[in-house]
Amino acid sequence: MKHLVLGKYMVCCLLAGSWLQVQAQPDRWQQRVKYTMDVNMDAPANRLSGKQQLEYFNNSPDTLHKVFYHLYWNAFQPGSMMDVRSQELGKVLLGASKRQDWDARVRDRISKLQPDEIGYQKVISLKHDGKPQSFKVVETILEVVLDKPVLPHSKTVFEMEFEAQVPVQIRRSGRNNSEGVDFSMAQWYPKMCEYDYEGWHPTPYIAREFYGVWGDYEVKITIDKKYVLGGTGYVQNPNQVGHGYEKPGTKVVRPAVDKLTWHFVAPNVHDFVWAADPDYKHITQKVDGFTAHFFYIENEKTKDTWPQLAKMIPPAYAWIKAHYGPYPYEQYSFIQGGDGGMEYPMATLIMGNGKMDGLYGVAIHEWMHSWYQGMLATNESLYPWMDEGFTTFGEDNTIYNTVDSLKGRNPHAGSYANYFNLVRSGYEEPMSTHSDHFNTNYGYSINAYSKGAVFLEQLGYIIGAKNRDNGLLRYYRNWRFKHPNVNDFVREMEKESGIQLDWYKQYFVNSTKHIDYAIDSVYEKNNKAIVRLRRVGLMPMPVDFLVTAKNGAKVMHYIPLSIMFGEKPAEDAVKRVVHTGWYWTNPTYEFELDMPIRDIQEIEIDPSQRMADIDRSNNKGVAP
Repeated sequence: MKHLVLGKYMVCCLLAGSWLQVQAQPDRWQQRVKYTMDVNMDAPANRLSGKQQLEYFNNSPDTLHKVFYHLYWNAFQPGSMMDVRSQELGKVLLGASKRQDWDARVRDRISKLQPDEIGYQKVISLKHDGKPQSFKVVETILEVVLDKPVLPHSKTVFEMEFEAQVPVQIRRSGRNNSEGVDFSMAQWYPKMCEYDYEGWHPTPYIAREFYGVWGDYEVKITIDKKYVLGGTGYVQNPNQVGHGYEKPGTKVVRPAVDKLTWHFVAPNVHDFVWAADPDYKHITQKVDGFTAHFFYIENEKTKDTWPQLAKMIPPAYAWIKAHYGPYPYEQYSFIQGGDGGMEYPMATLIMGNGKMDGLYGVAIHEWMHSWYQGMLATNESLYPWMDEGFTTFGEDNTIYNTVDSLKGRNPHAGSYANYFNLVRSGYEEPMSTHSDHFNTNYGYSINAYSKGAVFLEQLGYIIGAKNRDNGLLRYYRNWRFKHPNVNDFVREMEKESGIQLDWYKQYFVNSTKHIDYAIDSVYEKNNKAIVRLRRVGLMPMPVDFLVTAKNGAKVMHYIPLSIMFGEKPAEDAVKRVVHTGWYWTNPTYEFELDMPIRDIQEIEIDPSQRMADIDRSNNKGVAP
């Protein structure tokens, strides 16, 4: 098993080199990193010390005079930006119930942490190409002004010694979570910030999103031998650590020491997470082309659900692979830990004591992040909806098509309902808002998750669901491991469909203009019905308009927008009549039906209800 893993690792490294060559072009170069870390964990004290060597490949055309690192755990200290931000948002009272706009996991808990409960990451020393560097800590960001700049298209090496204290579990990482897991080790090491075509991204940590540099990780973690570890990467010494990693029938030979060193290798990822608990039960499930690992604390609530979850992963993956592309690594780990559910490369931390439907739902959601955060990895701070929204869309489709009792229902009804509630609340902000700068947690959450999912489902209404689905596979093939942005995604959909979509981005992403179409009137001329539609809202859209005759015959009247410069294909067997495009400047549009009013049973705008029309009460009419 080990030689197979190493072989795959070497292949991935070679592929990484080819990706660099492909991406090293003026308009889309990417930086590259290679981390080598050796960490010693003092579990009783909840502290660790480590050494980090970072090979940094400056593939940009720019000379770098400084670099930045993330020091995430410094957020878990009283008075930190995360602490203050959480308390300030908690002062916002939502709706008639006057509910506080807390992140319920954070609230004001950070302000109450004692010295032995806080988190911190301290850089003891830092060298650049062997020379000591001075640096400045700005809470969760380390700023390093280099004594010698990093030249374009060059490689440099940073060496660091650091120590850290694991915070009490509050947000994503920490110790002793509510389900009894000892260590959820996310954001645990000083991590180089991303530098891209927009410059550096030294984003302070206030509990929101992430953005990382693609690279290779080699991590050695030394910890009390009673602990079982799961996380990113492939274990290189399975026959020493055992605990289910060893090949069946192999004798585990652990060194006669108090601490055991776990050796992980992770190729072509942008982060590294691990978790540890002495009571983890480790089971595996073979899936199409890889192995799924499951780590959980067995009790009355988990003894049946986690093994059942393992059996549900292969059919879920069959759906995911067909619709969103294949998973590229040799393993994925579902790990009980954290504070709800959080995605990382090759692994997730999820709460695991819930009922089966909840466990399956959070597991599929976090796993779908392997596509939109793990592989495509847009800058989540700038485009949280391209991760959370696309993931929600994929999660809902996967669940509703793999759970028999849910098949046939609308998987996205909840996302539309949430979006409509946000519009009515008055807290909506454009999806183009930086994730850290939304005025409310509520507005951020619905924009990122629900409106992001609506964006994709509604896109299927605009260009046709088949074009949208083929476009998602095209997007995966062309942009995985390249940090795409919204323009990259829209262009792929334009190429797939032949339809112009810049207007859709401008209205639905960059503004809070809403969709509302109405049947204005129906009158008769020369024994034929004339329908007048009205655009009540400020956002233009193409319109599907279904006419049902009294004899049961149905005709779909399709009115594209003129600025689409194209039309979607017919999506079903219903007869379709395509009309000339509606100019977005015009508030009304008239067209003729090939029948008198007396023969009409019902008329309806958007019968599939995929258009995010905020007032559907004016979408139907019944002839007298």
